[in-house]
Amino acid sequence: MVDRPEVLAIVQARGGSKGLPRKNVLPLGGHPLVAYSIASGLAAESITRLIVSTDDDEIAAVAERYGAEVPFRRPADLAADDTPDYPLFTHALDWLEREENYRPDVVVQLRPTTPLRPHGLLDESVRLLLNDPQADCVRGVTTPKQTPYKMWRDAVDGYLAPLMDTDFPEPYNMPRQKLPAAYWQTGHVDAIRTDTIRQQRSLTGSRVRPVFIELSYCVDIDTLADFGLAQQVIDRKHLQIDMPRPIDGRPRRQWPERIDLVVFDFDGVMTDNRVLVSADGGEAVLCDRSDGLGVSMLRKRGLEMAVLSTETHPVVEARCRKLGIACRQGLADKQAALLTLVRERQVELEHTIYVGNDANDLGCFASAGFAIAVADAHASALERADFVLSRPGGQGAVRELCDLLLKKWSENEKNA
Repeated sequence: MVDRPEVLAIVQARGGSKGLPRKNVLPLGGHPLVAYSIASGLAAESITRLIVSTDDDEIAAVAERYGAEVPFRRPADLAADDTPDYPLFTHALDWLEREENYRPDVVVQLRPTTPLRPHGLLDESVRLLLNDPQADCVRGVTTPKQTPYKMWRDAVDGYLAPLMDTDFPEPYNMPRQKLPAAYWQTGHVDAIRTDTIRQQRSLTGSRVRPVFIELSYCVDIDTLADFGLAQQVIDRKHLQIDMPRPIDGRPRRQWPERIDLVVFDFDGVMTDNRVLVSADGGEAVLCDRSDGLGVSMLRKRGLEMAVLSTETHPVVEARCRKLGIACRQGLADKQAALLTLVRERQVELEHTIYVGNDANDLGCFASAGFAIAVADAHASALERADFVLSRPGGQGAVRELCDLLLKKWSENEKNA
């Protein structure tokens, strides 16, 4: 091996995801999901090059903004739900060798769906691989809560059969402490010799060395609920995680110690941003009933709220009247309207939260003391928000914020 080995990190991020559409660009902690894997690659001293392999133009643009290379587009036939990992890596290695005469010594796989990586994990993995000439790869593992020795599989006629064939008499009835240790591969990192991929036609080979990861880092993103779990870990700030850098260079602000006013955009925040148009030109929108209960609980706590909307439509006034929130419509300059509202309510901007979803909310984001975006907000809003909710607009985002505020107040009261 050369003195300074060439270590290529590859983030595989396709655009299609049937279970959770656009998963790789959905926001987590104010950044697209794929940005976390990019951040880990950039933070590692041992990584000499970082690329993203994708078939999707939006993912490519996001990856480049966050500092990764996107030298090619992955072919459509390598972007299906059931495409295995191996051909994705041979495609990347073949392209780089053919087009750039580039051949790394080590390839590091970074899966976007495991964003919570301990700082230093990649360097440790590469070091373990290079220090053991016999190792084909290093794979991230943890000790699972359940052992496979106590698991079952479907057999015939509706009966169960043990998952594993072992020499133990009824291992599923044995104390866990009497069973061999088992490890779950977490997906955080795989450091693989290029020769393992080329010569053994494998991403693991036969000699796999483990790098151990605490279970608290192991959140695998597959559903919106998983985004919520990962967000909770990030918010607690008790783990040292590779976090993406704000690409606009602006540090994210902390939640205000005191909140006197919450101001909502309407379309895309209290609605799902769609409009139903009837044959006679009438319009209707979709809201979430759970938002109403959350708003009601905040009103009982005495919190002032308001809605600012660029649209002028009876549905805005009707919904706000039902929620008991003041609204102002037809606003050409929402930022100026926010400043006027703050003066009228005699509150400070630093104690004001603004919740939005699109480019016309950016002025309010800058003026308010704290800016919040819904999960499906436009990329420009996601990049400028101080906090991103896990729920989309019109699908419980407002209720999520209400619950967060109620929880914060409850915790403050306990600590008082």
